Order: sequence, then structure tokens, then C-alpha cells
Amino acid sequence: MRRLPPAASRRTLMRAGAVALLLGAASPVPTLALQGPEPAKPGETAAAKARIVIVATGGTIAGAGADASNSATYQAAKVPVDKLIAAVPALSKVAEVRGEQAFQIASESFTNVQLVQLAKQVSKLLKQDDVDGVVITHGTDTVEETAYFLDLVVRSDKPIVMAAAMRPSTALSADGALNLLDAVTVAASKEARAKGVLLTMNDEIQAGRDATKRVNIKPSAFFSQWGPLGMVVEGKTYFFRAPVKRHGTASEFDIDAIEGLPEVAIVYGSGNMSPAAYTSAAQGGAKAIIHAGTGNGSVAGYLVDTLKGIRGQGVHIVRSSRVGDGFVLRNAEQPDDTYDWVVAHDLNPQKAKILAAVALTKPVDAKELQRIFWEY
Repeated sequence: MRRLPPAASRRTLMRAGAVALLLGAASPVPTLALQGPEPAKPGETAAAKARIVIVATGGTIAGAGADASNSATYQAAKVPVDKLIAAVPALSKVAEVRGEQAFQIASESFTNVQLVQLAKQVSKLLKQDDVDGVVITHGTDTVEETAYFLDLVVRSDKPIVMAAAMRPSTALSADGALNLLDAVTVAASKEARAKGVLLTMNDEIQAGRDATKRVNIKPSAFFSQWGPLGMVVEGKTYFFRAPVKRHGTASEFDIDAIEGLPEVAIVYGSGNMSPAAYTSAAQGGAKAIIHAGTGNGSVAGYLVDTLKGIRGQGVHIVRSSRVGDGFVLRNAEQPDDTYDWVVAHDLNPQKAKILAAVALTKPVDAKELQRIFWEY
């Protein structure tokens, strides 16, 4: 049997082969080390491959730079889904893969319209008997928000895995090809069922609810304060924990009943704040304002009356924190019960915005909204 090169060499070959194919090189670098599992031996029956649909939305994973040395300067959303799949021949060894192009945009351009449309497309796919899981390629800027939205509203236990990249597909150090292969590997695994929406980057399997982007120029960009759920190593998935918050079929929300999302605003906390940021959001039609406060979601004393007045107008006030880790304690710093405010618990402001928007697709008071923040 041919001896395989070490893992680091396989990663290099994989990335180089993907770059050569995307750049149209005449002789792509061989990817012999990534040809998937050995064929069944005589007398054995090969297991049926999982049927995975890759839904492409654009982003850096589909980006292209002026030349192979550009890892941070490039145009996002340039490579279509068929070329993304063709650049990773090992995908065919892992699963039966086909692609659909949902959008071709940079993820910072996602709006509520795209979120709802994508969720409906994914939900429809997962209801099909010939689909065992879905992988979504997405830009890193807002992938954490899309992942959490899908986690809340797509009522399926079939795997949904987000794949993204920090470097364009044309870069010498492109990370997208391996991230995509890992995403399909996870989506094809039985262990990924009922674990909610997942994100595979940098060999790690992160919970879509928890993962957040903390670095803007390195492949190791996504973290969760609670740690990854597992890892993908040499084509195998290893899970070490599972999500405990409600998601998928356990969710009370269903994308099939959602046609649009209400406006929710985020106001970022700092010293010497102006009340105008909050009043402007309320006057602009926001149904809830996420206060990204300092520390424990703190509200400056000179802002309290403004926020109380906005709540009196029917707009929900949700105290989150601009701090990366930890969680906001209810009735600490501010008397939330007295003011009829809500705390975001461990959700950062952008994820709190997603949950508030989903929750407010139904009539809810502050007590009910707080219950939702505890459970999701």
C-alpha cells in the first residue's frame, strides 16, 4: 500500500491543487493523498454515500485575487459553485455532491430578505428524501448571523454545515478548499445529525449559535467561549460535546411560516454616548434595540430615562455586551424587572439581534422575550 504523506503535506497539496485548478493551470498539482477512503474489499459492500447539496452564496471562499500572492486583497464572490466543487476532487470520495447557487454576494451585503430566502431554500432541500444534508458556502463577515438564523428557523435534524474562508480561492495559502471538504465530511456524518447548524473552519467544528469572528486576517478567525464541538482530522469527524440550547426540530420557530423579519437595531455602547442614537433607531421603525453595553451590558445613568421612554413606546430594550465573553446578568447593573427590559444572556449583540428579530415575528411581551433568550 502507498504510504501517505504527513497531514501538513496533504494540506499543502490540497490547497495547491485547488489553486491550480481555479487559475486554469495546465497541470494541477496531484491530490493523491486526498482521494478518500479505500474501495471495498472483495466480498464487502461499499456503504452508500450521503447525498449533500452545496448551496453557494458567495463570500471570500468564492473570492479571487489579482495573483496568488494576494491573501487579504481580493474581490469576494467571484467563483461559481460548480468551480468550487471542481476544485476539490476529493469531495466525490466523501459524498454524492451537487451544487446550487443561491446568491453571489459578499456576506456584509446580506439583508433580512436574503436570510429568509436562503432559509426557505435550505428547508425545502432538507425535506427531500434524496438530500441527507446541506453545506452552505458563505462569507465570514456575517456567517455567524446566518448560521444562528438557520439554527432557529429550519426545522430539520439533517446536518446543516456552514463553510467559509479567510483567504480567496486563488491565494497560495487558500483555506477554503479544505474547509469545504471538512464541511461536506461533517454533513455526511451520522454524528452531525440533530446538533444544529455547524461551522467548519481551521479543522474545528463550531456550533453556529456560539461561533463568532474575532480575527479579520487569519484563518483561525472563529472562536466560541464555550469551545468547539469537535474537530475534523484526516477526513474523520470527532465530536466532544453537543449543543444544549433549542434548535432545529426542537425550535418553536419555522421558516415556512416566516415571510419577513422586523427591524432590530444595535446601538454600540461607549463612554460619553448620545441618546440620539437610540431615539433615531426607535423613530426609524425598530421593534427592538440591542444595547451593546460595556461590561455587564451596563447603561449609563444619563441614558436610562431615554431607554425607559423608548420601552414605553412599545420598543423592546435588550441589554447585551460588547465584551467578547461572559454573559449579561439580569437585574444586575440595572433593574430589568422594573424597567421591563430583557437581557441577551450569552449572546453577543449581532446574535441577539437575530434572535430578537425571529422572536418578534410573533406578538411577545418582555417576559416572553426573556424566556426565549434563556432557551435559545
